[in-house]
Amino acid sequence: MHIVVTGAAGFIGSNLVKALNAEGETDIIAVDDLADSAKFANLVDCDIADYLDKDEFIARLAEGDFDDDISAIFHQGACSDTMERDGRFMMRNNYRYSVTLLEHCQDNDIAFLYASSAAVYGGGTVFREERSHEAPLNVYGYSKRMFDERVRRVLPERTAQIAGFRYFNVYGPRETHKGRMASVALHFFEEYQRDARVRLFAGSGGFPDGEQRRDFVHVDDVVAVNLDFWRHPQRSGIFNVGTGTAASFNAVAVATINACRRAAGDPPRTLAELRREGAIEYVPMPEALVGRYQSFTQADLARLRAAGYAEAMSDVEHGVTRYVESLMSVSQAPA
Repeated sequence: MHIVVTGAAGFIGSNLVKALNAEGETDIIAVDDLADSAKFANLVDCDIADYLDKDEFIARLAEGDFDDDISAIFHQGACSDTMERDGRFMMRNNYRYSVTLLEHCQDNDIAFLYASSAAVYGGGTVFREERSHEAPLNVYGYSKRMFDERVRRVLPERTAQIAGFRYFNVYGPRETHKGRMASVALHFFEEYQRDARVRLFAGSGGFPDGEQRRDFVHVDDVVAVNLDFWRHPQRSGIFNVGTGTAASFNAVAVATINACRRAAGDPPRTLAELRREGAIEYVPMPEALVGRYQSFTQADLARLRAAGYAEAMSDVEHGVTRYVESLMSVSQAPA
């Protein structure tokens, strides 16, 4: 029996494939779209049974090529560009594709674990898995919210596991291909390595400069949640996946810079010191983000914990430090 991972060459998908390998799983069908060929590098050190383009996979699924040959689908593939304006593309790629997979899994008793997003909450202040708190600010968030609604209709009469995970701000290895959509931790690292300073947004949403707060979660924790639910097929539902604690962009910048300083043998600096030395600067919010920017997110983990997931999540200081150390080891590796 095969395990399918969609978005397998992407950030979370490739980390998931690597983690499945560590569990002894190699009968993995990796599904993705390599129009951006840079993503192939994420699969180089992974063991998979086959690779299929996302359109070929859905066509072969409909033709019955994989009947009785798939035990689980980890659906991580999606367009995650929050500034994408083509709503037809977004709904076709994120919503309709997901519906097709969901229906196939239910018709064939296949576990379906999928990526949702904290973007469904929009500019709200309550981050609990309830329809009343969902008000997406962009079509990406809307596509995710629409699919979650479809799942809610199916859950009461499901024939196999359905677990949706609303990822908050994920950071960690294997995201360098994402460009401007990569995590702020990666952007801060690259900027500091290049310019010896990082730039944060000036105050917005009632928050002072750099004090906008997000729930930043390490990709290892995201993968751990997926695998834990996969091992417990009796668990179904829609769950937040974050740390449960909001951290400021200033805190991420300080953690990133101090990890770089530590690697260079330099002592850590406080936020005030880094601002005074010009290592942290603030820039105006881009016009394209005004009214579409989440200034605060913080996952309510009550439902995740009640389902039985008990592992601790990495806080920003430890998670970002570990991430920067991995980035430094790659940048210093011999060619």
